[in-house]
Amino acid sequence: MERATAAATKPPGAPRRRGPLQERCALAQDVVLAAPAPAGSRFKGYEDVLVRDLRLEAQLIRYRRERWLTPDGRTLVAPLPPGVTGGFGPHLRRFLLAAHVQGQVTCERLGALLSGLGLAISKRQVVRLLTTQLDVFLGEDQAVLRAGLAGARWISVDDTAARHARADGVTTQIGNDRFTAFRTGFSKSRLSFLALLRAGHLEYVVNEAALASRRGRSLAGPALAVLAAHPTKIVPDEAAWRAHLTALGLDRQAVTPDPVTIASEGALWGAVEHHGLLREAVIVSDDAGQFRVGRHALCWVHAERLVHKLIPTTPAQARALQMTRQLIWWFYADLKAYARAPCPRRASALRARFERIFRRRSGMVLRLLARLHRRKAELLRVLERPEIPLHTNGSESDIRACVTKRKISGGTMSGAGLAARDALLGLMKTCGKLKVSFFRYLGDRLRIPDDGPAIPPLSDLVRQIASA
Repeated sequence: MERATAAATKPPGAPRRRGPLQERCALAQDVVLAAPAPAGSRFKGYEDVLVRDLRLEAQLIRYRRERWLTPDGRTLVAPLPPGVTGGFGPHLRRFLLAAHVQGQVTCERLGALLSGLGLAISKRQVVRLLTTQLDVFLGEDQAVLRAGLAGARWISVDDTAARHARADGVTTQIGNDRFTAFRTGFSKSRLSFLALLRAGHLEYVVNEAALASRRGRSLAGPALAVLAAHPTKIVPDEAAWRAHLTALGLDRQAVTPDPVTIASEGALWGAVEHHGLLREAVIVSDDAGQFRVGRHALCWVHAERLVHKLIPTTPAQARALQMTRQLIWWFYADLKAYARAPCPRRASALRARFERIFRRRSGMVLRLLARLHRRKAELLRVLERPEIPLHTNGSESDIRACVTKRKISGGTMSGAGLAARDALLGLMKTCGKLKVSFFRYLGDRLRIPDDGPAIPPLSDLVRQIASA
Protein backbone atom coordinates (compact mmCIF):
# COMPACT_ATOMS: atom_id res chain seq x y z
CA MET A 1 0.00 0.00 0.00
CA GLU A 2 2.81 2.43 0.86
CA ARG A 3 4.70 1.75 -2.39
CA ALA A 4 1.55 1.92 -4.49
CA THR A 5 0.44 5.27 -3.10
CA ALA A 6 3.99 6.65 -3.33
CA ALA A 7 4.15 5.73 -7.02
CA ALA A 8 0.78 7.35 -7.62
CA THR A 9 1.91 10.67 -6.14
CA LYS A 10 5.11 10.99 -8.19
CA PRO A 11 4.94 13.71 -10.84
CA PRO A 12 4.79 12.38 -14.40
CA GLY A 13 7.84 12.59 -16.58
CA ALA A 14 10.83 10.64 -17.80
CA PRO A 15 12.79 8.73 -15.13
CA ARG A 16 15.90 10.47 -13.93
CA ARG A 17 19.10 9.04 -15.31
CA ARG A 18 21.94 8.25 -12.98
CA GLY A 19 24.87 10.61 -13.31
CA PRO A 20 28.56 9.89 -12.78
CA LEU A 21 29.67 8.78 -9.32
CA GLN A 22 31.20 11.67 -7.41
CA GLU A 23 34.60 11.13 -5.92
CA ARG A 24 34.44 10.71 -2.15
CA CYS A 25 37.99 9.55 -1.46
CA ALA A 26 40.85 11.97 -0.93
CA LEU A 27 43.64 11.65 -3.48
CA ALA A 28 46.45 9.67 -1.81
CA GLN A 29 49.20 9.88 -4.42
CA ASP A 30 50.00 10.73 -8.03
CA VAL A 31 51.75 8.06 -10.09
CA VAL A 32 53.19 9.04 -13.48
CA LEU A 33 53.22 6.20 -16.00
CA ALA A 34 55.69 6.59 -18.82
CA ALA A 35 54.76 5.57 -22.34
CA PRO A 36 57.39 4.07 -24.74
CA ALA A 37 57.16 6.96 -27.23
CA PRO A 38 59.43 6.76 -30.29
CA ALA A 39 61.93 9.48 -31.06
CA GLY A 40 60.41 12.67 -32.48
CA SER A 41 57.10 12.32 -30.58
CA ARG A 42 55.47 15.42 -29.05
CA PHE A 43 54.33 15.37 -25.39
CA LYS A 44 50.60 16.12 -25.14
CA GLY A 45 50.04 16.08 -21.38
CA TYR A 46 48.39 13.35 -19.33
CA GLU A 47 45.27 11.23 -19.44
CA ASP A 48 44.09 10.80 -15.84
CA VAL A 49 42.45 7.65 -14.50
CA LEU A 50 41.31 7.49 -10.88
CA VAL A 51 41.71 4.01 -9.37
CA ARG A 52 40.17 3.08 -6.03
CA ASP A 53 42.12 0.48 -4.10
CA LEU A 54 42.31 -0.93 -0.60
CA ARG A 55 45.32 -2.38 1.16
CA LEU A 56 44.93 -4.84 4.04
CA GLU A 57 48.11 -6.06 5.65
CA ALA A 58 49.11 -7.43 9.01
CA GLN A 59 51.68 -5.54 11.06
CA LEU A 60 53.60 -6.50 14.16
CA ILE A 61 54.76 -3.38 16.01
CA ARG A 62 57.17 -3.45 18.94
CA TYR A 63 56.75 -0.55 21.33
CA ARG A 64 59.90 -0.05 23.36
CA ARG A 65 58.63 1.66 26.47
CA GLU A 66 61.22 3.60 28.42
CA ARG A 67 61.54 2.76 32.09
CA TRP A 68 62.87 5.22 34.62
CA LEU A 69 63.59 4.94 38.30
CA THR A 70 62.81 8.19 40.04
CA PRO A 71 64.88 9.56 42.94
CA ASP A 72 62.04 8.64 45.34
CA GLY A 73 62.11 4.97 44.26
CA ARG A 74 59.13 4.92 41.90
CA THR A 75 59.27 3.25 38.47
CA LEU A 76 57.96 5.21 35.50
CA VAL A 77 57.04 3.42 32.26
CA ALA A 78 56.10 5.24 29.05
CA PRO A 79 52.38 4.75 28.30
CA LEU A 80 51.17 2.86 25.27
CA PRO A 81 49.45 4.79 22.46
CA PRO A 82 45.70 5.22 22.94
CA GLY A 83 43.54 2.40 21.67
CA VAL A 84 45.96 -0.48 22.28
CA THR A 85 44.03 -3.29 23.99
CA GLY A 86 45.59 -6.53 25.16
CA GLY A 87 48.34 -6.53 22.60
CA PHE A 88 46.10 -5.50 19.69
CA GLY A 89 46.02 -2.10 18.04
CA PRO A 90 43.05 0.22 17.42
CA HIS A 91 43.10 -0.22 13.63
CA LEU A 92 42.53 -3.96 14.05
CA ARG A 93 39.76 -3.35 16.55
CA ARG A 94 38.02 -0.86 14.26
CA PHE A 95 38.16 -3.34 11.40
CA LEU A 96 36.68 -6.09 13.59
CA LEU A 97 33.86 -3.88 14.88
CA ALA A 98 32.98 -2.58 11.42
CA ALA A 99 33.08 -6.01 9.79
CA HIS A 100 31.10 -7.70 12.56
CA VAL A 101 28.47 -5.02 13.20
CA GLN A 102 28.04 -3.41 9.79
CA GLY A 103 29.26 -6.28 7.60
CA GLN A 104 27.55 -9.02 9.67
CA VAL A 105 30.67 -11.24 9.50
CA THR A 106 30.82 -13.94 12.15
CA CYS A 107 33.65 -14.17 14.69
CA GLU A 108 34.85 -17.47 13.23
CA ARG A 109 35.12 -16.04 9.71
CA LEU A 110 36.85 -12.93 11.00
CA GLY A 111 39.47 -15.12 12.66
CA ALA A 112 39.96 -17.08 9.44
CA LEU A 113 40.23 -13.88 7.40
CA LEU A 114 42.85 -12.38 9.70
CA SER A 115 44.81 -15.63 9.81
CA GLY A 116 44.88 -15.59 6.01
CA LEU A 117 46.36 -12.08 6.16
CA GLY A 118 49.12 -13.33 8.43
CA LEU A 119 47.74 -12.12 11.77
CA ALA A 120 47.41 -15.02 14.19
CA ILE A 121 44.35 -14.57 16.39
CA SER A 122 41.90 -16.97 18.01
CA LYS A 123 38.13 -16.83 17.84
CA ARG A 124 38.01 -16.24 21.60
CA GLN A 125 40.26 -13.20 21.25
CA VAL A 126 38.06 -11.87 18.45
CA VAL A 127 35.06 -12.17 20.79
CA ARG A 128 36.96 -10.31 23.52
CA LEU A 129 37.83 -7.45 21.19
CA LEU A 130 34.18 -7.20 20.10
CA THR A 131 32.57 -7.28 23.55
CA THR A 132 34.95 -5.87 26.17
CA GLN A 133 36.21 -2.36 26.99
CA LEU A 134 33.33 -0.73 25.13
CA ASP A 135 32.36 1.74 27.85
CA VAL A 136 32.64 4.71 25.48
CA PHE A 137 30.13 3.10 23.08
CA LEU A 138 27.75 1.89 25.79
CA GLY A 139 27.66 5.33 27.38
CA GLU A 140 27.07 7.05 24.05
CA ASP A 141 24.28 4.64 23.16
CA GLN A 142 22.51 5.50 26.43
CA ALA A 143 23.02 9.22 25.82
CA VAL A 144 21.60 8.90 22.29
CA LEU A 145 18.46 7.21 23.62
CA ARG A 146 17.92 9.91 26.24
CA ALA A 147 18.54 12.74 23.79
CA GLY A 148 16.25 11.13 21.22
CA LEU A 149 13.37 10.62 23.65
CA ALA A 150 13.79 14.08 25.18
CA GLY A 151 13.48 15.90 21.86
CA ALA A 152 11.22 13.52 19.95
CA ARG A 153 7.99 14.70 18.37
CA TRP A 154 7.27 11.05 17.62
CA ILE A 155 8.88 7.64 17.88
CA SER A 156 8.07 4.35 16.19
CA VAL A 157 8.61 1.02 17.91
CA ASP A 158 8.81 -2.64 16.98
CA ASP A 159 10.20 -5.88 18.39
CA THR A 160 11.58 -9.21 17.21
CA ALA A 161 12.62 -12.51 18.73
CA ALA A 162 16.10 -12.83 20.22
CA ARG A 163 18.18 -15.52 21.90
CA HIS A 164 20.36 -14.90 24.94
CA ALA A 165 22.02 -17.44 27.22
CA ARG A 166 20.11 -20.24 25.45
CA ALA A 167 16.75 -18.66 26.35
CA ASP A 168 14.12 -16.97 24.22
CA GLY A 169 13.99 -13.20 24.53
CA VAL A 170 12.82 -10.15 22.62
CA THR A 171 14.68 -7.18 21.13
CA THR A 172 12.76 -3.91 21.12
CA GLN A 173 13.54 -1.10 18.68
CA ILE A 174 12.91 2.53 19.66
CA GLY A 175 13.66 5.34 17.23
CA ASN A 176 12.61 7.87 14.64
CA ASP A 177 14.27 9.63 11.70
CA ARG A 178 17.13 10.88 13.93
CA PHE A 179 18.15 7.97 16.16
CA THR A 180 17.74 4.26 16.84
CA ALA A 181 18.22 2.23 20.01
CA PHE A 182 17.85 -1.50 20.66
CA ARG A 183 17.21 -3.17 24.02
CA THR A 184 16.92 -6.91 24.64
CA GLY A 185 15.06 -8.58 27.50
CA PHE A 186 12.95 -11.61 28.30
CA SER A 187 9.47 -10.04 28.46
CA LYS A 188 7.12 -8.36 25.99
CA SER A 189 4.92 -6.85 28.70
CA ARG A 190 3.92 -3.21 28.94
CA LEU A 191 5.93 -3.00 32.17
CA SER A 192 9.11 -3.97 30.32
CA PHE A 193 8.45 -1.49 27.52
CA LEU A 194 7.79 1.37 29.95
CA ALA A 195 11.00 0.47 31.80
CA LEU A 196 12.89 0.87 28.50
CA LEU A 197 11.33 4.29 27.94
CA ARG A 198 13.02 5.51 31.14
CA ALA A 199 16.29 5.36 29.14
CA GLY A 200 18.40 3.92 31.93
CA HIS A 201 16.82 5.77 34.85
CA LEU A 202 15.70 3.50 37.68
CA GLU A 203 13.18 5.60 39.60
CA TYR A 204 9.46 4.96 40.02
CA VAL A 205 7.59 8.27 40.25
CA VAL A 206 4.03 8.90 41.46
CA ASN A 207 3.05 12.22 39.89
CA GLU A 208 0.03 13.57 38.05
CA ALA A 209 1.04 11.83 34.82
CA ALA A 210 1.24 8.50 36.65
CA LEU A 211 -2.15 8.93 38.32
CA ALA A 212 -3.84 10.12 35.13
CA SER A 213 -2.56 7.14 33.15
CA ARG A 214 -3.83 4.73 35.80
CA ARG A 215 -7.30 6.25 35.80
CA GLY A 216 -7.48 5.25 32.17
CA ARG A 217 -6.50 1.66 33.09
CA SER A 218 -9.29 1.26 35.68
CA LEU A 219 -7.16 1.21 38.79
CA ALA A 220 -9.52 1.05 41.77
CA GLY A 221 -10.35 4.40 43.37
CA PRO A 222 -9.12 3.45 46.89
CA ALA A 223 -5.79 2.25 45.49
CA LEU A 224 -5.37 5.52 43.57
CA ALA A 225 -6.21 7.48 46.69
CA VAL A 226 -3.63 5.58 48.75
CA LEU A 227 -0.91 6.19 46.17
CA ALA A 228 -1.80 9.87 45.78
CA ALA A 229 -2.00 10.54 49.52
CA HIS A 230 1.29 8.91 50.52
CA PRO A 231 4.13 11.45 50.90
CA THR A 232 6.64 9.23 49.07
CA LYS A 233 6.51 10.26 45.44
CA ILE A 234 9.89 9.09 44.08
CA VAL A 235 11.16 5.55 44.78
CA PRO A 236 14.79 4.83 43.76
CA ASP A 237 14.52 1.33 42.25
CA GLU A 238 12.33 -1.72 41.68
CA ALA A 239 13.07 -3.43 45.00
CA ALA A 240 12.17 -0.29 46.95
CA TRP A 241 9.01 0.12 44.83
CA ARG A 242 7.86 -3.43 45.60
CA ALA A 243 8.42 -2.79 49.28
CA HIS A 244 6.49 0.47 49.00
CA LEU A 245 3.47 -1.29 47.43
CA THR A 246 3.61 -3.98 50.13
CA ALA A 247 3.59 -1.32 52.84
CA LEU A 248 0.52 0.25 51.21
CA GLY A 249 -1.22 -3.14 51.07
CA LEU A 250 -1.77 -3.12 47.29
CA ASP A 251 -0.27 -6.59 46.86
CA ARG A 252 -2.96 -8.08 49.12
CA GLN A 253 -5.87 -6.99 46.95
CA ALA A 254 -7.12 -9.96 44.91
CA VAL A 255 -8.90 -7.97 42.21
CA THR A 256 -8.75 -7.65 38.44
CA PRO A 257 -6.84 -5.87 37.00
CA ASP A 258 -3.91 -6.47 39.33
CA PRO A 259 -3.32 -3.26 41.35
CA VAL A 260 0.44 -3.91 41.59
CA THR A 261 0.85 -4.18 37.83
CA ILE A 262 -1.34 -1.17 37.08
CA ALA A 263 0.32 0.97 39.76
CA SER A 264 3.79 -0.05 38.53
CA GLU A 265 2.93 0.87 34.94
CA GLY A 266 1.71 4.26 36.11
CA ALA A 267 4.84 4.90 38.18
CA LEU A 268 7.05 3.98 35.22
CA TRP A 269 5.13 6.38 32.97
CA GLY A 270 5.46 8.99 35.71
CA ALA A 271 9.24 8.45 35.67
CA VAL A 272 9.30 8.98 31.91
CA GLU A 273 7.49 12.30 32.34
CA HIS A 274 9.59 13.22 35.40
CA HIS A 275 12.83 12.99 33.39
CA GLY A 276 11.45 15.07 30.52
CA LEU A 277 11.18 12.22 28.03
CA LEU A 278 8.49 11.83 25.36
CA ARG A 279 6.70 15.05 26.26
CA GLU A 280 3.92 15.57 23.71
CA ALA A 281 5.44 12.76 21.64
CA VAL A 282 3.35 10.24 19.69
CA ILE A 283 4.22 6.53 19.82
CA VAL A 284 3.57 4.82 16.47
CA SER A 285 3.28 1.03 16.60
CA ASP A 286 1.84 -2.02 14.85
CA ASP A 287 -0.90 -2.41 17.50
CA ALA A 288 1.04 -4.77 19.79
CA GLY A 289 -0.55 -4.35 23.21
CA GLN A 290 2.61 -3.47 25.13
CA PHE A 291 3.19 -0.39 22.95
CA ARG A 292 -0.22 1.13 23.64
CA VAL A 293 0.90 3.87 26.04
CA GLY A 294 0.77 7.67 26.02
CA ARG A 295 -0.34 9.32 22.78
CA HIS A 296 -0.57 6.32 20.51
CA ALA A 297 -0.95 6.04 16.74
CA LEU A 298 -1.52 2.93 14.66
CA CYS A 299 0.41 1.84 11.58
CA TRP A 300 -1.86 1.98 8.54
CA VAL A 301 0.13 -0.68 6.68
CA HIS A 302 -0.51 -3.20 9.47
CA ALA A 303 -4.17 -2.19 9.64
CA GLU A 304 -4.65 -2.72 5.88
CA ARG A 305 -2.78 -6.02 6.14
CA LEU A 306 -5.65 -7.40 8.22
CA VAL A 307 -7.98 -6.78 5.28
CA HIS A 308 -5.42 -8.11 2.80
CA LYS A 309 -5.16 -11.44 4.68
CA LEU A 310 -8.88 -12.20 4.33
CA ILE A 311 -9.58 -15.06 1.91
CA PRO A 312 -12.83 -14.69 -0.10
CA THR A 313 -14.82 -17.81 -0.98
CA THR A 314 -17.21 -16.40 -3.58
CA PRO A 315 -16.88 -13.90 -6.44
CA ALA A 316 -19.12 -11.46 -4.59
CA GLN A 317 -16.87 -11.61 -1.54
CA ALA A 318 -13.81 -11.11 -3.73
CA ARG A 319 -15.35 -7.99 -5.30
CA ALA A 320 -16.35 -6.61 -1.88
CA LEU A 321 -12.87 -7.25 -0.53
CA GLN A 322 -11.18 -5.63 -3.52
CA MET A 323 -13.44 -2.56 -3.29
CA THR A 324 -12.74 -2.18 0.44
CA ARG A 325 -8.99 -2.37 -0.09
CA GLN A 326 -9.19 0.16 -2.92
CA LEU A 327 -11.13 2.60 -0.74
CA ILE A 328 -8.53 2.23 2.03
CA TRP A 329 -5.69 2.81 -0.44
CA TRP A 330 -7.30 5.97 -1.79
CA PHE A 331 -7.94 7.20 1.74
CA TYR A 332 -4.33 6.45 2.71
CA ALA A 333 -3.02 8.40 -0.29
CA ASP A 334 -5.12 11.40 0.75
CA LEU A 335 -3.82 11.15 4.33
CA LYS A 336 -0.29 11.38 2.95
CA ALA A 337 -1.27 14.44 0.92
CA TYR A 338 -2.81 16.00 4.05
CA ALA A 339 0.41 15.41 6.02
CA ARG A 340 2.32 17.37 3.37
CA ALA A 341 -0.17 20.28 3.45
CA PRO A 342 -2.37 20.24 6.59
CA CYS A 343 -5.74 22.01 6.40
CA PRO A 344 -8.53 22.03 9.06
CA ARG A 345 -11.24 21.82 6.41
CA ARG A 346 -9.58 18.83 4.78
CA ALA A 347 -9.17 17.18 8.21
CA SER A 348 -12.93 17.39 8.81
CA ALA A 349 -13.59 15.93 5.38
CA LEU A 350 -11.18 13.04 6.03
CA ARG A 351 -12.85 12.23 9.35
CA ALA A 352 -16.24 12.08 7.65
CA ARG A 353 -14.82 9.92 4.89
CA PHE A 354 -13.30 7.54 7.46
CA GLU A 355 -16.77 7.06 8.92
CA ARG A 356 -18.22 6.20 5.51
CA ILE A 357 -15.48 3.67 4.70
CA PHE A 358 -15.32 1.86 8.01
CA ARG A 359 -19.07 1.75 8.59
CA ARG A 360 -19.81 0.16 5.24
CA ARG A 361 -21.82 -3.05 5.16
CA SER A 362 -19.26 -5.07 3.26
CA GLY A 363 -20.23 -8.65 3.99
CA MET A 364 -17.18 -10.66 5.00
CA VAL A 365 -15.17 -7.58 6.07
CA LEU A 366 -17.94 -6.05 8.19
CA ARG A 367 -16.59 -7.19 11.56
CA LEU A 368 -13.03 -6.28 10.64
CA LEU A 369 -14.05 -2.78 9.57
CA ALA A 370 -15.95 -2.34 12.83
CA ARG A 371 -12.83 -3.41 14.73
CA LEU A 372 -10.71 -0.84 12.89
CA HIS A 373 -13.40 1.80 13.39
CA ARG A 374 -13.02 1.42 17.16
CA ARG A 375 -9.38 2.50 16.73
CA LYS A 376 -10.35 5.65 14.84
CA ALA A 377 -8.52 8.07 17.14
CA GLU A 378 -5.23 6.19 16.74
CA LEU A 379 -5.59 5.72 12.99
CA LEU A 380 -6.38 9.41 12.46
CA ARG A 381 -3.74 10.77 14.82
CA VAL A 382 -2.00 12.28 11.80
CA LEU A 383 -4.84 14.79 11.45
CA GLU A 384 -3.77 16.28 14.80
CA ARG A 385 -0.05 15.69 14.34
CA PRO A 386 0.80 15.78 10.62
CA GLU A 387 4.52 15.34 11.31
CA ILE A 388 4.15 11.71 12.40
CA PRO A 389 4.54 8.83 9.92
CA LEU A 390 1.55 6.76 8.84
CA HIS A 391 3.44 3.50 9.15
CA THR A 392 6.25 1.76 11.04
CA ASN A 393 8.36 0.99 7.98
CA GLY A 394 11.30 2.80 9.58
CA SER A 395 11.19 0.51 12.59
CA GLU A 396 10.83 -2.54 10.35
CA SER A 397 13.92 -1.45 8.41
CA ASP A 398 15.92 -0.76 11.57
CA ILE A 399 15.09 -4.03 13.29
CA ARG A 400 15.97 -6.03 10.19
CA ALA A 401 19.62 -5.63 11.26
CA CYS A 402 18.82 -7.56 14.45
CA VAL A 403 17.01 -10.25 12.46
CA THR A 404 20.00 -10.64 10.13
CA LYS A 405 22.36 -10.77 13.10
CA ARG A 406 20.24 -13.46 14.73
CA LYS A 407 20.16 -15.58 11.56
CA ILE A 408 23.90 -15.30 10.93
CA SER A 409 25.42 -15.34 14.42
CA GLY A 410 22.67 -16.85 16.55
CA GLY A 411 22.27 -15.53 20.09
CA THR A 412 24.55 -14.08 22.73
CA MET A 413 25.81 -15.82 25.86
CA SER A 414 27.29 -13.13 28.11
CA GLY A 415 25.83 -9.89 29.40
CA ALA A 416 28.76 -8.03 27.82
CA GLY A 417 28.00 -9.58 24.42
CA LEU A 418 24.33 -8.67 24.69
CA ALA A 419 25.07 -5.05 25.64
CA ALA A 420 27.68 -4.76 22.87
CA ARG A 421 25.31 -6.10 20.22
CA ASP A 422 22.44 -3.78 21.13
CA ALA A 423 24.60 -0.69 21.57
CA LEU A 424 26.70 -1.05 18.42
CA LEU A 425 23.75 -1.92 16.18
CA GLY A 426 21.90 1.11 17.51
CA LEU A 427 24.91 3.39 17.02
CA MET A 428 25.39 2.09 13.48
CA LYS A 429 21.77 2.90 12.60
CA THR A 430 22.01 6.30 14.29
CA CYS A 431 25.17 7.14 12.34
CA GLY A 432 23.36 6.31 9.12
CA LYS A 433 20.47 8.63 9.99
CA LEU A 434 22.85 11.43 10.97
CA LYS A 435 24.91 11.02 7.75
CA VAL A 436 28.00 10.05 9.74
CA SER A 437 30.39 7.36 8.49
CA PHE A 438 30.24 4.47 10.97
CA PHE A 439 33.82 3.50 10.11
CA ARG A 440 35.06 7.02 10.82
CA TYR A 441 32.96 7.14 13.97
CA LEU A 442 34.61 3.96 15.27
CA GLY A 443 38.04 5.37 14.51
CA ASP A 444 37.25 8.64 16.26
CA ARG A 445 36.03 6.89 19.43
CA LEU A 446 39.01 4.51 19.39
CA ARG A 447 41.27 7.59 19.08
CA ILE A 448 42.77 6.70 15.72
CA PRO A 449 44.39 9.77 14.08
CA ASP A 450 42.40 10.91 11.07
CA ASP A 451 42.65 13.79 8.65
CA GLY A 452 38.93 14.57 8.96
CA PRO A 453 37.29 16.70 11.67
CA ALA A 454 36.44 15.15 15.02
CA ILE A 455 32.97 13.63 15.26
CA PRO A 456 30.98 15.26 18.08
CA PRO A 457 28.87 13.13 20.45
CA LEU A 458 25.98 11.63 18.55
CA SER A 459 23.61 12.77 21.29
CA ASP A 460 24.58 16.38 20.56
CA LEU A 461 23.87 15.86 16.85
CA VAL A 462 20.46 14.39 17.70
CA ARG A 463 19.65 17.43 19.88
CA GLN A 464 20.81 19.87 17.18
CA ILE A 465 18.53 18.28 14.58
CA ALA A 466 15.63 18.26 17.03
CA SER A 467 16.03 21.98 17.75
CA ALA A 468 16.53 22.94 14.09
